[in-house]
Amino acid sequence: MTHPKNEQTLIIIKPDGVQRNLIGEIISRFERAGLKLVAMKMMTADVEMIKKHYTLDPEWMRLVGEKSIKGLLDKGIEPISRDPMVIAQSVIERLSKYLTSGPVIPMVWQGGHSVSVVRKIVGSTEPVMSDVGTIRGDFVLDSYPMAMADKRCVRNLVHASGTVDEAINEINLWFTSDEIKEYTLANESVIYGF
Repeated sequence: MTHPKNEQTLIIIKPDGVQRNLIGEIISRFERAGLKLVAMKMMTADVEMIKKHYTLDPEWMRLVGEKSIKGLLDKGIEPISRDPMVIAQSVIERLSKYLTSGPVIPMVWQGGHSVSVVRKIVGSTEPVMSDVGTIRGDFVLDSYPMAMADKRCVRNLVHASGTVDEAINEINLWFTSDEIKEYTLANESVIYGF
């Protein structure tokens, strides 16, 4: 078993984060939390890469479809279909269009409970529901109803792995093992007491 201080997670600064010049601000939030950047690159993803990313978990399509339908119905919005697979396909198409529209910055961050810590720093997937002090809560006004009205996906600046297993699979998709660097930060002895 890997020690929790070595847990890794994938973050992707999406095209809106790059275009809005928020790269440094986003990175600094993770650094200030005590996480260590162990891999980073800038690239333009293609549709095939985006589809692979979102379908690494075979259940993702069904789950995102069901969650989307429930979320829309809870807000009094009739979805384009009640079939989760139809909704999921629509989500994939919109995500592909959005995430291939410009450069993205995939990164691997390492540190104690990095997956859950990063999710807290990032905020809710729907920015308008994110707390002040989170990346999305501080820099994004978008919502699902606005995105639906515009026939696009929500602009929420970053992707963050949802679970440790998801992070492992996503990191292996976006990075080769030689792109991930091992090193020690001076502050690790203070954070982890060694």
